[in-house]
Amino acid sequence: MSLQEQLLNELKAAMKAKDPIRINTIRMVRGQMKDLQIEKGEELSPDDELAVLTSAAKKRKEAIAAYEQSGRDDLLAKEKQELDILSEFLPKQLSEAEIEEVVRKIIADVGASSMKDLGKVMKEAMGQLKGKAEGKVVQEIVRKKLS
Repeated sequence: MSLQEQLLNELKAAMKAKDPIRINTIRMVRGQMKDLQIEKGEELSPDDELAVLTSAAKKRKEAIAAYEQSGRDDLLAKEKQELDILSEFLPKQLSEAEIEEVVRKIIADVGASSMKDLGKVMKEAMGQLKGKAEGKVVQEIVRKKLS
């Protein structure tokens, strides 16, 4: 079952349960996927679907940080609920220890030895960890291992 089909089924369930935040969140993501599909002119690949979902989750995380700084608790709760809903559809995020293990293996495979090899290692790491880890965290670990 594709992610779009899964989202459609969850939308139907949310409508039956009359859950407005869940309905709006799922509709928003489905709309973004539809926009990308129209833009590309073809069906979305699973990677495209994951990219849309990851982007939406990242926007929620940034909004949560901004609302925490400004003390907007009313909006903060809504963003956290939306992030929780989006997280249900994202792959399980790896821990830092798991990311370090993957990065260590990539460094050995690529033969990286200094910061000059950062690009090669990051390209390979993000290919393997796409959707499973945030790029910022991966980059910090790669920089730490190469320095």
